[in-house]
Amino acid sequence: MPMNENLFSSWAAWRRRTASRLVHRGWDAVRRAGSVTRDRPGRYRFGRMGIGTRLAFPQGTIFGEPWIQLGDHCVIGEQVTLTAGMMPGLDLGPDPILRLGNGVVLGRGSHVIASQSVEFGDDVFCGPYVYVTSDNHSYDDPDQPIGRQWPRSAPVAIGSGSWLGAGAVILPGARLGRNVVVAAGAVVRGEVPDHAVVAGAPARIIRRWVPEDGGWQPPLRTPAPVPIPEGMTAEQLMGLAELAELAEPDPTVPGDGAS
Repeated sequence: MPMNENLFSSWAAWRRRTASRLVHRGWDAVRRAGSVTRDRPGRYRFGRMGIGTRLAFPQGTIFGEPWIQLGDHCVIGEQVTLTAGMMPGLDLGPDPILRLGNGVVLGRGSHVIASQSVEFGDDVFCGPYVYVTSDNHSYDDPDQPIGRQWPRSAPVAIGSGSWLGAGAVILPGARLGRNVVVAAGAVVRGEVPDHAVVAGAPARIIRRWVPEDGGWQPPLRTPAPVPIPEGMTAEQLMGLAELAELAEPDPTVPGDGAS
């Protein structure tokens, strides 16, 4: 009897291992067949899809493909959303709305939402769950639900060679220069110059490349002016100056936290 039980246990374990292998092999085959390339576009008809570009399976929400241009050798991770226009089926005119340069990488779960021009330069690398949008909710009317108010929109540009860390958010109107580092979880709006590191919400510059000063440097800090009461003596003024010096922010900046 124990021998029969051992045989049954071994057979059941073999079945579980075999089933697991079959499931994984099947899923790998589905992923290969479901990926989108220039030669195998599936149901998508992009305005341009470059050589060597691949969208991993499963894809996220994709619409407005005629107004989306993908450069050469781009890597689009699983569950990445790419949309042009506010909703499917719109005529957006003759010009592309969303453009990815050559060698762009979009990490798993990222979203790129474009009703106005959104442009990535070449070799922009994005970690997972990055969110880039030309549209944001408005809240001008206090009597209407926020989601029902017409959004505020502005073009977005991300310079070549930039790196966007995991969970970074790029808001309407943002313009990033070349080789910009956006720390994980940062929320970027406005303009960021070339060769800068930004972090925080809202994002602020925490490093800049200054060759004449030896490379990467923290941003300059200007101490806030200290009000001087009337009638103070010279000794009192000197003491106030010492206090102001002690209160000046430490110029040492911790690690940028980029990911």
